[in-house]
Amino acid sequence: MEAKSSSRSTINPPVFFVATVLIAIIIVFSLAFKEQTQILFAAAQSWIVTDASWFYVLTVALILISVVFLAISRYGDIKLGPEHSQPEYRNASWFAMLFSAGMGIGLMFFGVAEPLMHFASPPVGAGGTVQAAREAMQLTFFHWGLHAWAIYAIVALILAYFCFRHGLPLSLRSALYPLIGERIYGPIGHAVDIFAVVGTVFGIATSLGFGVLQINSGFHHLFGLPVSAPIQVGLIAATCTLATISVASGLNKGIRILSELNLGLAVLLLMFVLLVGPTSFLLQAFVQNTGVYMSEIVSKTFNLYAYEPTDWIGGWTLFYWGWWLSWSPFVGLFIARISRGRTIREFILGVLLVPAAFTLLWMTVFGDTGIHMVLYENLGSLAETVKADSSLALFAMLEQLPWSTLLSMIAVVMVIVFFVTSADSGALVLDMLSSRSHKLGDSPLWQRLFWSTLIGVVAATLLLADGLKALQTATIASALPFAMILLAAMWGLFKALRLDAAKREFHQIPSSSGGTAAGTIDWQLRLHNIATLPERSDVKSFIVKVVLPACKDVCSELQKQGLHAEVTFKNSRVWLDVSHGAEADFHYEVRPHGLEQPNFALLDSDEETEETREYFRAEVHLAEGGLDYDIMGWSRDAVIGDIIDQYERHLQYLHRIR
Repeated sequence: MEAKSSSRSTINPPVFFVATVLIAIIIVFSLAFKEQTQILFAAAQSWIVTDASWFYVLTVALILISVVFLAISRYGDIKLGPEHSQPEYRNASWFAMLFSAGMGIGLMFFGVAEPLMHFASPPVGAGGTVQAAREAMQLTFFHWGLHAWAIYAIVALILAYFCFRHGLPLSLRSALYPLIGERIYGPIGHAVDIFAVVGTVFGIATSLGFGVLQINSGFHHLFGLPVSAPIQVGLIAATCTLATISVASGLNKGIRILSELNLGLAVLLLMFVLLVGPTSFLLQAFVQNTGVYMSEIVSKTFNLYAYEPTDWIGGWTLFYWGWWLSWSPFVGLFIARISRGRTIREFILGVLLVPAAFTLLWMTVFGDTGIHMVLYENLGSLAETVKADSSLALFAMLEQLPWSTLLSMIAVVMVIVFFVTSADSGALVLDMLSSRSHKLGDSPLWQRLFWSTLIGVVAATLLLADGLKALQTATIASALPFAMILLAAMWGLFKALRLDAAKREFHQIPSSSGGTAAGTIDWQLRLHNIATLPERSDVKSFIVKVVLPACKDVCSELQKQGLHAEVTFKNSRVWLDVSHGAEADFHYEVRPHGLEQPNFALLDSDEETEETREYFRAEVHLAEGGLDYDIMGWSRDAVIGDIIDQYERHLQYLHRIR
């Protein structure tokens, strides 16, 4: 979808200005009171680790359990969109875009660094041993596996479900609709979006902070560029300028092209390291790491080191959970945007398994290659380099492989492109969250440029304040209020799904052997209707001459009963709406729907044209979408009977949920 600029501002003032002011206060305070900021960050992280770590761990555990439950429950058959909707993208394209969402600066920064750091200093036990190597990869898998993608999946699911199936804004506030109704458009809804904006800014700024540290280290490794804060601020400015150009060029020309470029480079780099590295060891390790990860996922999920207190959990597990939570509105919105028309089960299996599998393969190839060099090739200098500067980990490992300079240059290019696409797409999402339209690319260019610039300023400020520690603490702290909002949103999602599942039970396709509608059609006429393949004009004529009068008859009778009902005819579609006040309204619609003709219908055709390849049905749609049955050729009384059947089911549904 191409970003198109309009000339008028679309900002939602309460969200845009309050979020901007909150971020500005943090920036000014961090710069003006650097020492106090460092003390505050240290106190905040200490409090979170000591008193709130259980909340983070429990929240992420509940998210993973909820996502797995939704995939295997009856809710898994519900579509992210109307019942008649189909996936917008083929599976191959969808998986590729999921991969691009999951591949980011973090994998480049931590792919080698995290396993080696756990290997040297595990949370429990001695470092540098075979057991420490096993534990290092288990912890890395734990941090980058299903939990991360479950957080992304639940946010994306909430956004896609309420937007595509219920027509609400593509925003987290919509998830609260089952709980507070129309008040989502008031102060409560604004507060939800404000926290989403603030959390997203710090989540993206954290990724950009890691990215610029690695870019600086890469340039130092390749060209001797000094590693310093002024250089890093300059690199942030330069790469944010590139992001601004990408924002101006639009979504398809900017993000899409850069993402495809990085996808290709990532696969090439992965395959090269796998082939020239200890290939057999890496393949064996991947299988073993995956098995151990699955067997210990429950114990690690709930492990808070309560009986062996350590600061390790705050610097690693809590940081990751906070990072994924604060990053989730951005990634979740992107995933939601490309997932319309898929069932909840298909969506969760795709989002959880495919990108997580590639991420774990990446961590094995790069992490275990580094461990193999230290443990079996006696390259202790690699571990020392990583301990001294984790941003050098990838380049120090690539230096031990053939064509190391070329590989390091490719790695630097990948980090830069990840930096640009993160700032670019992040600006688009932040702009949407703070706008009234809630549509990507529906606002003037200056609004997206504002967010792109602000992200760079926040990343630079946090680096100047206290480097990585400030980035980690800001991420963990900003995720705390958002985690509370997400739990409320999950409650709203489950409540809406329960109602949706109940409604589906009452909206069954009419039986051919009974029912008001089917019972009024002569069997010979029904057989003729089934065998006939009508053209568009036939269906349009049927809707005008039969369906429209039938809807008007029912509407008139409902109005006599004191109900507010109206009939609308537009673009060859006719629908009847019945209002029920605070309860769900009734919507019955008939529209032409084109389908490809079966092969047997083309046997007598001398010349195959576009018209001969398509026939049309008069399909029934309710508020939830198409029901995939055809009423073409039914009598007026039969159509009236079908409307009454569906309206009766709707009233039964309302009675059940009261």
